[in-house]
Amino acid sequence: MSGARRKARRRAVEVLYESEVRGISVEEVIKRRRAQPEPPINEFTENLARSVDGRRARIDELLGTYAIGWTLERMPVVDRNILRMGAFELLWDDEIPDGVAIAEAVGVAKELSTDESPNFVSGLLSRLMENKATLAL
Repeated sequence: MSGARRKARRRAVEVLYESEVRGISVEEVIKRRRAQPEPPINEFTENLARSVDGRRARIDELLGTYAIGWTLERMPVVDRNILRMGAFELLWDDEIPDGVAIAEAVGVAKELSTDESPNFVSGLLSRLMENKATLAL
């Protein structure tokens, strides 16, 4: 199960990344991806990408506040989108346990980003988790 979910999360990050880099809406990226046979895009991926996009302003505000020594703009685009996904699952998806949200984001960082990224993602999401009660508004 977790392999399929991890893949779906990775694809959601790819959708968010493409949206940001190309300056087009998440909806437009989803539509384009649906028109391509490979790789397939599933409902979990679509819902996650849309949910993250819907809370992006609040998520970015939190990431900017809790990232020690980093501004959101200085973060690599892929890390920023992995963090957005992890923060969304951590703070607003009640079906995902906190530890799983962080572990999945770290796993995607290992697959898509640099050697330093997993520790950075883990540290920042852990700070959000410590303050979760006051942040998930």
